[in-house]
Amino acid sequence: MGTGVMPGVMPVSNMALPLLTDLYQFTMAYGYWRGGRHRDRAEFELFFREAPFGGEFALFFGLRECVRFLRDFRFSPEDISFLKATMPGSPDEGFFRYLSTVTAEEVTVSAFPEGSVVFAREPLMKVRGPLLVVQLLETTLLCLVNYASLVGTNASRFRLAAGPDKKLLEMGLRRAQGPDGGLSASRYCYLGGFDSTSNVLAGKLYGIPVAGTVAHSYVASFSSVADVRHGSLRPLNGDDRGGDFVELSERCLGEVCELLRVPKEHTNKGELAAFISYAIAFPQNFLVVLDTYSVMRSGVPNFCAVARALHHYGYQAVGVRLDSGNLARQSVEIREIFHKCAESFAVPPFKDLTIAVSNNISESSLRLLCSEKNEINVIGVGTHLVTCPQQPSLGCVYKLVQVNESPCMKLSEDTEKATIPGSKAIYRLFGHNDHPILDLLACEDEPPPETGIELECHKLGGNGETERVAPVKAELMHSVCFDGKEKDGKTFPSLMQIRDLAQKSVAKLSPEQRDLDEPKPYRVAVTEKLHALLTQLRGTSPLQ
Repeated sequence: MGTGVMPGVMPVSNMALPLLTDLYQFTMAYGYWRGGRHRDRAEFELFFREAPFGGEFALFFGLRECVRFLRDFRFSPEDISFLKATMPGSPDEGFFRYLSTVTAEEVTVSAFPEGSVVFAREPLMKVRGPLLVVQLLETTLLCLVNYASLVGTNASRFRLAAGPDKKLLEMGLRRAQGPDGGLSASRYCYLGGFDSTSNVLAGKLYGIPVAGTVAHSYVASFSSVADVRHGSLRPLNGDDRGGDFVELSERCLGEVCELLRVPKEHTNKGELAAFISYAIAFPQNFLVVLDTYSVMRSGVPNFCAVARALHHYGYQAVGVRLDSGNLARQSVEIREIFHKCAESFAVPPFKDLTIAVSNNISESSLRLLCSEKNEINVIGVGTHLVTCPQQPSLGCVYKLVQVNESPCMKLSEDTEKATIPGSKAIYRLFGHNDHPILDLLACEDEPPPETGIELECHKLGGNGETERVAPVKAELMHSVCFDGKEKDGKTFPSLMQIRDLAQKSVAKLSPEQRDLDEPKPYRVAVTEKLHALLTQLRGTSPLQ
């Protein structure tokens, strides 16, 4: 399985521009400007209301792209001209002159570190600045975070289902929602726990390891060994120009068929030719698909023959891929054959040949596959990974919580849609086993929780029950990632650092919280002071 890595420096999309937003952001902006409120200080929070895929957590991704967007946020003359022609009514010319000066220089963003485990109803990001500006940022920030966090979380669930030892290959580009969707999926699936991608451009842009095998079309394009037009192969040691690799492979096929008790005439000659051709092209990366015809009567003997011929020339085959049938059972049977060949032909590396599988694998089918006895090393996942059919949207929202130091609260007939007012600090409280036990939202001016000191927490959702918690450790989860200046250069974490944080964050959860079927609920709570503010603002609502 070929791989390649190079440093990744490019953004996911060059389309994250100021006009990548909804029209009503500009009509509201004009309303703020016309009413003289555009410079009011405001704070918004970005969060989701319910954890995805029936789980308890999500992974937070997309922050780096948000910082890039903020750094470059400004309207071009062409943008202004388009807005003049597009906005309803006849906005004052002064508004467009003002827009042409707008940047994010007065905006401050604090957030969880990218790659963190996050939970429902807590702010992933806090965005502060002039009301007009932070309003204009809403749609683009949501666009950059929603899918990134959703598909990265999906990838993390596939990793949990597969366990730590199997390699996971993302191969969903052809099924993704367009080029941007394909590139985003490759990047965030890698951050969520996949090992490599089939997407070559993602490898170039982001430094993700690239891997792949061979398709059925390559095998089907050969009909006989006569189609192998260049049949020689130079030995690895380079002592001579090499002999007839086709003849050697055919001779090895006879010996393999005799060992496996497979009639040689049952093997497909076109498939043998395809394997020979591919081995000559990639003698050190020979991994082929076995199920174009019959796996056991043709694919396996043909592969073993060509792999043994490669061994004669000093090369070591990589392995095989299965794309249909009972993948677990076939992998066990094929591993037994590899062991048999290793012993009979004195080729020890055969025992460790890679067995890769694919076949429209979903989270549920992967869990079933891994629950059975199997000898699988690599799993390729496409459609069910990048399209997230189990849940197509994370549902992040961006809500106003404070204007001019005055807390704001959205009240609703649906209590789950009510927001939590005011500027807040977020603490993660840990128990004795170093697993997180609760995320606590506090008013920003409150002192942080003290280790070993019991405090009263009001749980969000449900009936608003309270509990007393004495944390062993408390971590402040937000830090400033943008304050109007560039902060995404050398100081911004690399993709590998973000990936490592994601894996460590998930590993810190208790096994019950990571469970894919019936996870233990994770508690998000507010302090007594913040609960009092909530109660006060609810009491002023006509809905009460």
